[in-house]
This record gives sequence, C-alpha cells and structure tokens, in this order.
Amino acid sequence: MSGYKDLDVYKRSYAAARAVYKIIKEYPHEERDGMVDQMRRASLSIPMNIAEWYARNDSQKEFKRFLLMAVGSANEMLVLVDFSKDVGYISEETHAKAFAEYDVICRMLSNFIKSIERDNAGKSRQSKI
Repeated sequence: MSGYKDLDVYKRSYAAARAVYKIIKEYPHEERDGMVDQMRRASLSIPMNIAEWYARNDSQKEFKRFLLMAVGSANEMLVLVDFSKDVGYISEETHAKAFAEYDVICRMLSNFIKSIERDNAGKSRQSKI
C-alpha cells in the first residue's frame, strides 16, 4: 500500500463528503451556521482523520485515537442525515443513499480498527517468541 489514498475506506469517505457538499447546497440559508457547517465538518473529518492517522502511524494509541474520531464523525453523519430527512431538507431517496453510505463507512472503519489490532497483537506475540 502506497498511502492513505489507496485505502477503500478513505476513498469511500472522501466521495461521501463530496456528495454531502452537493446535498447541503440546497439547505435553507438559516442552516448555514448550524447543520450545514456541522455536516461539512463531520463529513470531512472522516477522510482527514484517516489521512492524519496514516501520517502518524507510530503507535497503537495514536492509531485508535484518529480512527475512533473518524468512527465518531461517521456516526454523527448518520444522525445529521436522519435529522435532515425528518425536517424535510432531503428526500427519502437521498436519505436512504446517504444513510446507507455512512453506515457502510462506520462498519469499514470498525473492521479496519479490528484488523489492525489483530495484526498488532500477532506482532507482539511473535516478538515474545
């Protein structure tokens, strides 16, 4: 792997953030400093935390911190997407697509964390042998 841009979860979260930016262009003006700003920050936080983790991949503690922040932002997007539908800012179809995408991103991040933890556990067992 040559970098964070090769990670499927990065690619997917980056594309999802771009989609969010397109969707929120249609939100009411009074939401610019509220939900729109929060959705921008949460959606971009995911690929940004993946990139930052990759750059600082020097300890298990740092790894968990950045990837768990990405998971938190993905879950935040699930709430924001639900709320957007419930207040009528997005259609059922847009909601279904966005919610499904962020749900997949949450699962991908969780599986990624588990796989790296397993790899690190295996390395530590091998170093004791």
